[in-house]
This record gives sequence, structure tokens and C-alpha cells, in this order.
Amino acid sequence: MSTALKISRVPRAFDPELGAETRALLPALNGEQAELVAGACGSSPYLKELTVREADWLPGALQDPQAAVAQVFDTCRGLEGAALKPGLREGKRRLALLTALCDLSGGWSLEQVTGALTDFGALAVDVAIKAEIATLIRRKKLPGLSEDDVSTAGGLTILAMGKMGAHELNYSSDIDLICLFDETRYDPDDFYEARQAMVRATKNMCAALSDRTGDGYVFRTDLRLRPDPSVTPVCMAMEAAERYYESLGRTWERAAYIKARACAGDIEAGERFLNALRPFVWRRHLDFAAIQDAHDIRLRIRESKGTGGALSVPGHDMKLGRGGIREIEFFTQTRQLIAGGRDETLRCRGTVDGLAALAAKEWVPQDVADTLSAHYRAHREVEHRIQMVHDAQTHKMPQSPDGIARIACLMDREPEALTEEIRERLQQVHELTEGFFSPGSAPGSARPTAAAAVPEIGAELDGAVIARWPTYPALRSSRGARIFERLKPELLARVAATAQPNETLLALDGFLSGLPAGVQLFSLFDANPQLLDLLVDIAGTSRELASFLSRNSSVFDAVIGGSFFDAWPGADVLQRQLEDRLAREEDYETRLDMARRWAKEWHFRIGVHHLRGLIGGQQAGAQYAELASVVIAALTPTVVEQFAAKHGPPPGRGAAVLAMGSLGAGQIHAQSDLDVIVIYDPCGAEVSEGKRPLATRPYFARLTQAFVTALSAPMAQGRLYEVDMRLRPSGTQGPVAVSLTGFTSYQENEAWIWEHLALTRARVVAGDASLASEIESFRERFLSTPRPVSKVLQEVVRMRGRLSEAKPPKGVWDAKNGAGRMMDIELLSQAGALTAGSVARDVHAGLDGAVTAGWLDRTDADYLGASYDLFWQVQSAARLLSGKPIDAATIGEGGARFLCRTTGHDQLETLEQALTARYSGCAERIDAALNMEGLDAGQD
Repeated sequence: MSTALKISRVPRAFDPELGAETRALLPALNGEQAELVAGACGSSPYLKELTVREADWLPGALQDPQAAVAQVFDTCRGLEGAALKPGLREGKRRLALLTALCDLSGGWSLEQVTGALTDFGALAVDVAIKAEIATLIRRKKLPGLSEDDVSTAGGLTILAMGKMGAHELNYSSDIDLICLFDETRYDPDDFYEARQAMVRATKNMCAALSDRTGDGYVFRTDLRLRPDPSVTPVCMAMEAAERYYESLGRTWERAAYIKARACAGDIEAGERFLNALRPFVWRRHLDFAAIQDAHDIRLRIRESKGTGGALSVPGHDMKLGRGGIREIEFFTQTRQLIAGGRDETLRCRGTVDGLAALAAKEWVPQDVADTLSAHYRAHREVEHRIQMVHDAQTHKMPQSPDGIARIACLMDREPEALTEEIRERLQQVHELTEGFFSPGSAPGSARPTAAAAVPEIGAELDGAVIARWPTYPALRSSRGARIFERLKPELLARVAATAQPNETLLALDGFLSGLPAGVQLFSLFDANPQLLDLLVDIAGTSRELASFLSRNSSVFDAVIGGSFFDAWPGADVLQRQLEDRLAREEDYETRLDMARRWAKEWHFRIGVHHLRGLIGGQQAGAQYAELASVVIAALTPTVVEQFAAKHGPPPGRGAAVLAMGSLGAGQIHAQSDLDVIVIYDPCGAEVSEGKRPLATRPYFARLTQAFVTALSAPMAQGRLYEVDMRLRPSGTQGPVAVSLTGFTSYQENEAWIWEHLALTRARVVAGDASLASEIESFRERFLSTPRPVSKVLQEVVRMRGRLSEAKPPKGVWDAKNGAGRMMDIELLSQAGALTAGSVARDVHAGLDGAVTAGWLDRTDADYLGASYDLFWQVQSAARLLSGKPIDAATIGEGGARFLCRTTGHDQLETLEQALTARYSGCAERIDAALNMEGLDAGQD
């Protein structure tokens, strides 16, 4: 079926007589096609030359352009020997002519035009390099290879860079290539011989494409984007290239690799190389330092190319000039570099696709993305018309009126209207992009410079503290110090505006002194000054959180994402998110580090929400517990997979993780350890099946140790949690993992009352679903039978005595330890659950159970429950503020305000009085409840 070219517009001929001459050459064309060709040839000497040379082929091609393109590609794929060079040149000539006419007619979109040119470029490169490799193999110049290796070019891969990598090739573009070979394909003793052959093949391939003959040329090739091109061969070993990027790679090279694509030769090896380079290109933190790097590159280009002057359309460089194509590309790529490490959806090669992805994630306003995309398309159309005229590698508008008129004819526009439209587009692009790279220097810039925005700081701040900042590690690099100097006036102004400026300054000083480096973080603040408010707020309130930030400053990245202050998403969403991120990582250690980064961001988010009053202490406790449960549930399969690679999959149903204590009850604070027990069910298996099989008991013991290490080992990103396994059967004397039958038998026959009390708070958080269900069924069945009241309460009395000796209270602000405080109420609550046969885990439900069992008054239960809630608010706030029981004399004004707000008190003194009274009142009520003399013997 014929699919003739749909012509929606016809260019006007700059030279009508030339157009008429061309029409006489093409009698086979219909009227509309003839007008199209006449207009194109009447404005472009290059297209006229192509038309004359392809007069016999063109009429049929216009009847079905897609089929004609496919035929050109098929013909070129079969070229070899002496027919290769002329055949590729004929193919390029025909493709260029047909693509130009499809473009000028409006029949093809920009993406179709650039896509056809790019695909032909990749085909030409692939055919040429494989022909060279085949020749070398026949001549025995590539040791160890045979004709079977021609299909993968002997391990030589060619990366398309720049516009070719992004499928955005121009009519007269160079093609930017990086040629690498997989050195692992060769014996080490043959490396230098293989490299020499690969260099020769690369040079011959470039000559086959770029040499001008009577048939023209295919593509000019540019190999200068490779590592250190002045001293390295034109084809490098992949391992050498990877070492270069890891140690010496620069920001502009990172930006270049956004568009990189394996296009020819050994595609699979090229994709492996690009995958290995991901950590170099895509940083895991938000990389705002890239803004300054990109700005410096722009300034150097302007200086070297002389494109920094006033905007004038005649002679303007549509690529490198003000408001040109490169400005849009830099704007897009820099934002991709900033956030693409955290969000893979932003890693688009194409400029328009990149803008769309950035807008979808709100990194760029939608209207800005739409405007820049429209201008980018328009700029590329003008660029194509410029290059169509003489097949010249130029991006500059003509200087003469006739030259501009020729471009206008190709676009079916009047010269004056076209000139004004281009001027407006260039100006809009400049205004939209300049402020991003150089705030304050262009209309519509994001914010004024710090010096202009911040008033002079008075003498209320301690100058001695500020004077020592340059000695800190984060400010020792000249670049870090330079960025910080821009920030300092704005930062100090915010400090001076707090209720206790010097108190806040000291906390800020602690934050700065603990930073190991500053360029990335200071760049983040420089680009997002609203973060300074958050930093000062934290420093003025919670020294513990400020200290945490010093060690984990990358958590600020989470604030920029846009959803930081949204409502808590819930365990299901969090677990899917973490599992998805774990699946993207390739090795075990990077998965563990990624989990640490992810968990720290969410941990920080909970703390900030609590600090700012968006959630209360109870909500914060539930969220911390939910986060820990998600981390355990998501990491457990990762640990099992790693362990199973050596020792085989877990026998039977594997293991489940039983959370105990506060985690089991679903409420922990910012500094909580995790109490867990690992229970396994081998289903009768005695040994694992793997490369190094283990008997069941040591298998699960070592698996448990691996699990604990995964959570608690210090790594590059720190540790996740401290893990406490002392609540397992037989405590520290027992095995670290216990079988299901061993666990149930121990609970039924050997466990102490205090272990039954602990079981009231247990909850399975990870493991095989059927095993988890069976453990919970046993727990519910075992606890549902009420225990004798006297026996349970006698054990509680003994435990209170031991706790009183082991953990005396550390003052009035220690809400956890001591008579009438949190642990005392929790113990009473567990006794209530045990004596009532209740399977509920929370404190209030346990107190209700004590009322049901008849040994606690309803009024007393309500008083104890309300007191516990207050104590928890104090405890959770204390751990957020200082990491230990607080001292009212040192927590500062901000900490005092936070503590009062979170507990609902006006002053710290009244809160202290309330706590003292509550401790006494709770102790009295607990003592009374545990007084066995008042119990009816029938209750037992």
C-alpha cells in the first residue's frame, strides 16, 4: 500500500528560475511534489545538487518515504568490500534529501527527522566498524578471535554522544563518538596487540565515514569526548576509561553521559560499561554543585566563541549564543544531574523528554517546560534550515538580508516576521534560563543575591564563634568557603531573628564543625535558601537533630522533593518504595547502604514533623515503629538471598522476625534499640542445599547473625538500628535463633512469667506468611487463657524490685525509669493483658485487661493511661532533643518551647510539677493494685 508524503506546506523558492530548472528535471512528480522540490532547490544549492543526482530515485521515494528509508537502510546493511564507501555515501545522500523534503513539507515531525538521521548514523558506524574488524580477523591481527566475533565487533563498542546519543542529529552534524573495547575478551598477554588493532580499526572506520570522495562523505566523526583525548588512543580499554571517570571525571563529562548510548559494535558490552558508569553520572545525593559547574562552562563557551554580546539575530549562533539551543540543554541537563541520582525517571536522553520528566516531578514549572520545549523545537527547525542551504556545519544565522531571506523561504515565512520571532524566542529562553545559573543577574531570576537580601547583622552574635568557622573541614576548600561566604549573611540574619540568637549560633556552630565536607551541602542551601530556615529551626531547638544532620547532611535532599511535609504514607507504600529501590541496586553492600540512606531520610522527616508540631509524640512513636518494621521486612529477603547464594535457600519455611518490646507494641522513639527474636521452621529438613551446605541449626544461627549485621553494622552510610536479642528463649545463654517447636515448647513448659509478660507485646514483622500466621496463632492461643492473678502480680512485684535497683531514675525528666513511670506502667499493663487473657499489645488495652480481671480500678486505669501518654510525650521529645534524659538547665529556649508545646503546658516549671505529681500518683496506684492482701482468693 502506497503511503505518499503528506504535504501540509510548501517552501517558497528564493530563486524561482532555479526552481523552474529543477522542475524540468523531475517530470515524474505531481504538481504539489514539484512545488515542494522547486521551493527546496530554489533556496538550497545543496538540496538542488542532491536532487539532480537522485532525479531517477526521488519520485518513487516521495510516493512512499517510509519504504524508501527502509530500502536505503537494508541496502547499506549489506555493503561490504569496495562497495562500502560509495554505497554509504549514496545512502546518506538519498536519506538527507528525502528527510529534508519530508521536513520542509511538514510531513514529518522534528523527532522523525532527527530520528531518521540518527538511525542512519548508527547504521553507518556499525557497518563500517564491523567491516574493519572483519578485515583484521581475516589478517589474524586480533588474537584469539574468529569470524564468529565479527557480529560483536570483537568487543569494540561505540558510544553515541551528544545529539546522536539523544536521537537529535542535525542535517550537517558531526557525530560525537567514544570508542572502547572490552579488554576481558583477550588474553592479558595479547592486550597491547589487541589495542593496537582496535585503534587501527577505529581510525579506518572514521576515514570510511568522513573522507570526502567524488560521492561526497557520510558523517564527519569527532572522537574528542573520550577521556583526556590529547594523550589517549582513539580506542581505549573499558577498564582504563572507567578508572579515569572514577578518579578524574568532571561535571561536563557527567552531563555528556546523560545522552550516551551504545549505538554500534558490541552493544551489550557498551550497555554494561554505561551501567558501571551510573554512579559517576548520577550522584545519590541532590547535586546542586553542578549548577555552578555548568555556569562556569557556559561562561567559558561565551568567552571562547564570542557569543556573550548583545542579542542580534543576523549572525546569531542558534546553538551557542544567548538564548540558544545549548542554554536549554544546559538548563535541562543540569537539573537532571541534580536530581537524577535519586529519581531514575529523570534520566532521559532527549532534551524535550527531559523537560517533560522534570515538569512531571515539579523540578521545573510546567509552563516553563512547555515554553522551553516549544522554543527548543523552533530553534532546531531554524538550525536545520541553516544547515540545509550549503550542507555546512554551522549554527549561525546569515549576516546578509539575502541569507536571512533564503532561510525564511525554506520556512515559508517573511524575513522580517521570522527575524522578530527568533529574537523573541531567544530573549525568552535567556530570561528563563539565566536566573537559574546566575541568580539575580537576569530578569525573572529565582531570588536576589544574599548580600542584597540580608540587612547588616548587629553585634548581638558572638564574633568569636563565627571567626573559627574557616578552620572547620567543610570550609577548608576554596570552593566550599566561597559558596558559604555567599550564604553567611543570609544565615546569620536568620540566626539573629531567633529568640535566643547566641544559643542558636552555638548549635549551628556544632553543626558546621561536624560536617566532613561542605561544597554539596552549601550548594544545596545556595539554590534552596528556604532550607536555611529549617536548619536554623532545628539548630535552635534540637542539638541532637542538628548533630544528626552534621553526620547525615544528605537527608536535606528529602526536603527538596516536594512531598516532605505531606501526610505519612503508611507501611504498604513505604515497603513498596524501599523494595523497589533495593531491587535497583546490583550488589549486597550497595543495597545495605541504600537502605540506610532511605531510612535516615524518613527518620529525619518524622523528627522534623514532630519538632514542628505537625504530629504529636504518639504519632511520631507509631511512625518510627512502622519505619523500623518496614526496614526489617524489606531487608530480610535481601539478607536471605545473599546468604542463600553460598549456603542454599533456607530449609523449610525459613525464618520469621518477631518484634518484641516497644517495637512489638508499635511505638518507639528516635533513639530506640530494636528487640527481636528470630524463629525458624525447617519442616523436618536437617541440612541446607547449596554450594556449602549447613545443618539446620547453624544455618539459621548464622543467617540471624547476618541479619543483625545488616541492621547494625556501621557502613559508609552509618548503621540502621542497634539490635537487642536478649528476649529470646534462655536469653544470652540460648541460641540466637530458635525453632518454632523449640519456641512454643519453651513458652509452654519452661518460660518464666516475665517472658509471658513480654509475649503480650510480640508481633511478627518479617518472614514467610504461613510461618508468621502460625506464630501469631500460637501467641493468641497461648495468651487467651487468663493466668492466676496472684502468681502474675507476685512476679511483677519481684521485677519492679529488680528494675528499681538496676535502673534508678535520673531526675524528674527521666520519664522512663522509676516507680510510677513508663516502665512501671508498661509492666502493670502487661500483667493486665496476661491475667485477662487479652492479646492486645498496647498499654491502654493492657490496663483495660487489669480492670476486666478485677484487680485494678477503672478510675486508676484511666489515670495511669493518661499519665503514660504524658510520660511518652516527654520521653519521645527528650530523645529528639538530646538523645538522653534532658536537663532543663541546658536544653535551651527552643527545646523548652518544644517540650511545652508537645505536652500541652505553658511553662517548663508547670510541666515539671505535673510530672512530679503524676509519678507519685501512679506509684501509689500501682502499689495499691499490687497489694495482695486486698485480693479475693477466688480470683486466683
